[in-house]
Amino acid sequence: MADAETVVAPAAKKNADLPVRIASAVVMLAIAGVALWRGGLVLDGFLAVAGLVVFGEYVRLASRIAPDPARMSAAVLTGALYIGWAAFALIVMPTPLLIGIMGLVICTDTGAYFTGRALGGPKIAPRISPSKTWAGLAGGMAAAGIWTALAVLFGGYLISAIGPTGPSLGEALRITNVGFAALAGAALAVVAQAGDFYESWLKRRAGVKDSSRLIPGHGGLFDRVDGLLPVAIVVGTLWALGAGS
Repeated sequence: MADAETVVAPAAKKNADLPVRIASAVVMLAIAGVALWRGGLVLDGFLAVAGLVVFGEYVRLASRIAPDPARMSAAVLTGALYIGWAAFALIVMPTPLLIGIMGLVICTDTGAYFTGRALGGPKIAPRISPSKTWAGLAGGMAAAGIWTALAVLFGGYLISAIGPTGPSLGEALRITNVGFAALAGAALAVVAQAGDFYESWLKRRAGVKDSSRLIPGHGGLFDRVDGLLPVAIVVGTLWALGAGS
């Protein structure tokens, strides 16, 4: 009987937390949606504040890991570079690109979650993140590849509308490289998962479950954007290099 109670209790606790998680998610989406809708300084300010919050949570983790002031200083500098670079990239990139990579990270997480739960299989790094499987990674890569391909195709469709013949799916396929976009999306899914593993490794070393308790039912903001940070760095840097050339 005790074993049954042990099994049921965590499930009951998880179900009890579900309304809180849903409410928090709705609030987070609403705030982000308003910032995207307003754009300009409102969006820039939102991203800057989010970056500062994530950096604060990173410092909190580092303070539990670093054994001396010298290593703490090195950790703070590393976090400032990592998070600051990502936040700056998100601020300067065009809004459609920002929405695109946010959708890619969401698709990666969603595809990995459902595929991993459905197929199970070998773990990638059980000591760092016990729930992550190779099947889940493949599912996340597939979902991200599909998202990126569709996003690029939609962009091509909008561009084709400027032409004399009006919007055309055939023209959109001609002027875009959907196959390359899918491969790029799959590769960026690996980058997103690497960011997830990095934060999980920090939390393991710090001996905590979440980066903070800022968001009820979800932990800290760092927990929500861990995969977005490295993707923002990669995409933002490539965009800047392309714009510069």
